[in-house]
Formats: sequence, structure tokens, C-alpha cells
Amino acid sequence: MGGTEQKYVQEAFDTNWVAPLGPNVTGFETDLEQFLQEDNMQVAALSSGTAALHLGLILLGVKAGDEVICQSFTFSASANPILYQGATPVFVDSEPETWNMCPLALEEAIKDRMAKGKTPKAIIPVHLYGMPFKANEIRAVADKYNIPILEDSAEALGSHYKGKMCGTFGDIAALSFNGNKIITTSGGGALVATSKAVKDKAVFLATQARDNAPHYQHSEIGYNYRLSNISAGIGRGQMEVLKKHIELRRQMNVFYRDIFKDIEGVTVFQEPNSDYFSNHWLSCITINSDKIGKTREDLRLALEKENIESRPLWKPMHLQPVFEKYPYYGGKVCETLFENGLCLPSGSNLTVEDKNRLKEVFNRFF
Repeated sequence: MGGTEQKYVQEAFDTNWVAPLGPNVTGFETDLEQFLQEDNMQVAALSSGTAALHLGLILLGVKAGDEVICQSFTFSASANPILYQGATPVFVDSEPETWNMCPLALEEAIKDRMAKGKTPKAIIPVHLYGMPFKANEIRAVADKYNIPILEDSAEALGSHYKGKMCGTFGDIAALSFNGNKIITTSGGGALVATSKAVKDKAVFLATQARDNAPHYQHSEIGYNYRLSNISAGIGRGQMEVLKKHIELRRQMNVFYRDIFKDIEGVTVFQEPNSDYFSNHWLSCITINSDKIGKTREDLRLALEKENIESRPLWKPMHLQPVFEKYPYYGGKVCETLFENGLCLPSGSNLTVEDKNRLKEVFNRFF
């Protein structure tokens, strides 16, 4: 917390705005729109990033029986909403530079699905761990086959590619403010639209799709997906420290690069070139066990022994029991990353003492 969150929350109590609408909701949406630096972007504050992805699929016309292409190397929330709609996920491998959706595997998947009589209705690429995906290349493939992009920017608020903010590359995008994200509303998210009409439709669906009538009337299925004015107040306070949080996360990445710079076989995940700017929401490494003689699991257990949490990279969706029956395109890039990669402590509030503890464990281990 930055310190000003309680001011906005107190205002909500003082003015009796507690429901999922009010000055903080409107203010938080405006703050986000200004931060994204795109004139036409419209933000709808929602209860979660997952809700944003779900509404995004609805707004893009995805229905039962449709197919949606999704990055395999991601958290399950990227793929779950596809099943909410009764649609079929089609998973695509990553490329090794950004760990995100491979444009070549994407086009392979589209061609094959079309050959089988199914043109995908949407593409869900993810900015994994805050690293921007190859936006220009993914967009070129999407436009070639006239398929809209639902951009999962849950982990990438503040990241940018060629100067353009993540969250502004899709036809619709999703942000997350879950408790573990770069800023938090305790729980929450947002849908980013390219027009006010799409935002208004998202808000309509997010508030139980209540028709404009003096009584409660509903012509469409709606959802209880709007963010509360209290949670939005936390978000407004968090926006004031977002740039500081990004800098602190990026400093953690530099900290790890310095530690591992002379250890052959350990690679810190970082931007492939100056076109990319990652918020480094999480700092991750991959370990070449052939060079070191130790695995990422050995390191995870060594950290755990010292009460320091680390975690393997996301297990790809096409390897998950709930998704393993669905189509997959690509090679073994994301599979290999999962087997050899580790997420390290990356919080914005890590102290000098915390960093020294980490150094001691790494020095002993390597």
C-alpha cells in the first residue's frame, strides 16, 4: 500500500458510496485511461481480470461450439472463460524470446482449424510475467485471417512495446488488480475497449444486463461483475504508486541479473531488445541442469528450507488435466520452460535484509 488508499476508501464511507458504482469507480477508470496513453481507450472497472476476459469473449461474439485460440503458457484464468462460453480452446506454444504466443505456431493453428472447417472466433495472447508479446507479428497474423485479439494484459500494467502500452494492443483487453499484481484493489480487474459503445455494453452486461425500464427487466443474460466503489478507492490510491512499484520490480530483475551474471547455466528472463519494456511483475530464471548439475527443483527446495517461497513457471494449459483433451499446436518451448524455470521473490516491498537472505542461499547453492 502507498498510504493514500485509505483516503479514497474513507471518502466512500463518508459519502455513503459503497455499491458497485460511484466516484471512485469513475475516477479509477479515468486514471487507467490516462495511464494507458491512448485517446480512444475506454476502461470498465470489473470484479476481476477473469471477468474482463469472459465479457471480452461475449462482446466478440464467442458462443457455444466456437473455437478460441489461447496461449498455452499462462495461468488457467486465460483459458477458463472459453469454457464458460461452451467454446473450445485451441492452445498454441510460445517462442523463446518473450515466452509468449509464437506467431508461427499461431498461423499454423489457424490454417489447420480452417482446413477442418472451424475458423477461430478470437485469439488470446498473454503478456507473461509482464513481458510484452510480439504484438506486431501477432496482429499481422490476426488481421490476415480477420480474427479479433482479446489481449490478456493481467500481468503487464505499465509494460510497453515500441512505446505503446500493454492493454492497448487488442480489440478488447483485460487487466487484473488481484492481490498479487503490480497494483491491487484486493480483488478486481478491468476491461479495456476501443470505443465507448463497447465499454457501455460491457458495463451493461456486468451489472446483470438490466434494461432501461422503471421495473427490473432483462432481455439478455447478465453478470455481477462490476467493481465496488470501496475497492476502486484502493485502486485510486494504488495508481499513485504504480510507477514506483514498476521501478521496484525492475530493480529486483537487475538484482537477480547481477547475482547470476557469472553463473553459467542460469539465465534471467529479460527483454530481448529495446523495443520491449517489462514491468517485471515476476522475475524468473531458467536453469540448464546439464551445465550446473542441479535442477530448478533443487533450488526451489533449497529456498523453501530457508522459508523463502519460489515457484515453478506456469504449467502449460495443454498439459493440465482439465485441458489436455483440446488441440495444441507448436513444439516443446513452453514445456521446456516449465521443466527448467523458476519464479523468484519479486515483491515491491522486499527489504535489504530479504535480498541478503536470498544472496546467501544462492551463494551456498551454486
